[in-house]
Amino acid sequence: MNRPASPSLATVGGPTTVSISGWMAKMWPGLALSAALACCAMWLGGSGWAQAHGLSALTLAIIMGMVIGNTVFPRIATVSTPGINFSKQRLLRAGVVLYGLRLTMQDVGLVGLTGVAIDALVIGSTFMLSCWLGVRWLGMERKTAMLIGVGSAVCGAAAVMGAEPVVKARAEQVTVAISTVVVFGTLSIFLYPLLFDLNAIWQFIPGGTHGFGVYVGSTIHEVAQVVAAGRAIGPDAAGAAVIAKMVRVMMLAPFLILLSAWLARDEAREGGDASGDGKRKMAIPWFAFGFVAVVLFNSLQVLPAAVVEVLLAIDTALLAMAMAALGLSTHLSAIRKAGMKPLLLAACLFVWLVVGGGVINRVMVLLLG
Repeated sequence: MNRPASPSLATVGGPTTVSISGWMAKMWPGLALSAALACCAMWLGGSGWAQAHGLSALTLAIIMGMVIGNTVFPRIATVSTPGINFSKQRLLRAGVVLYGLRLTMQDVGLVGLTGVAIDALVIGSTFMLSCWLGVRWLGMERKTAMLIGVGSAVCGAAAVMGAEPVVKARAEQVTVAISTVVVFGTLSIFLYPLLFDLNAIWQFIPGGTHGFGVYVGSTIHEVAQVVAAGRAIGPDAAGAAVIAKMVRVMMLAPFLILLSAWLARDEAREGGDASGDGKRKMAIPWFAFGFVAVVLFNSLQVLPAAVVEVLLAIDTALLAMAMAALGLSTHLSAIRKAGMKPLLLAACLFVWLVVGGGVINRVMVLLLG
């Protein structure tokens, strides 16, 4: 008597297993490429040279992605594109949510009302200035001006990537915005220690080393750049700078929600959607709520430090994969087409952050103490 044939895995799992295996077959080339670049970027980002120059794993990931994307990637683009798109969309949102593990509500308490007010004013003024200068003065596309404003105002590349689903920008617009963050954020690392020496004479930024650290954290673009500049000044400045920067990062979630509501109102005013009803629903960035939820949960401090460390490494990997995927899908010709206007806008915002941010810090400390 013949034994019945053993059912195959696809038969046992039914259509679901078949669909999952088909999905993985479609996704794995792009995911594997993004993961490989992310691992290399994380390794390089951990080096002393990269940390001294404020080059995070995210920055390195997009640079490496652009190099591969404009050389060998076109040969494998057909099979890799699904996984690349998944990395820069789904994995990005997951990475933004887990980014909340870097923050607690206790961080807000350490900088107090004054620090919160300084960060809020810096973010609001920088973003609005970017929109006005970029669109009205330079005649740029509004989405590009917005992304450059978000990157300069909040937290660099992570903010640009977080705003991309809300703004619905193209890959080259995102890359241009991130490039400006890299250029002027790196310049900040060398400028702010010189400003600290001048401030010791002029006493324009009150509060001594701690007060200047808050100024550093509230005005420099990237977290890694804040750390590098703060360490160049001293440990007290570095501690205050990181805390002020983390509070600024925490404001990304409410900022994205307000930005989404603003864009929905403007689109409705300009004629609404294609249906002609004059209305357009607000594109709610749900991952921003997830970010806030993770911050609140992390404030309870119930997870062991070892678990948080592992989750932070996973978060860095997810964001690095998203950045690498963005670089892979960006063409240098599109960046060249953007011209000098984005760089000029970012330069104006850089001057505002240094000068206007200093004024905001001085006034708020004098008013609120």
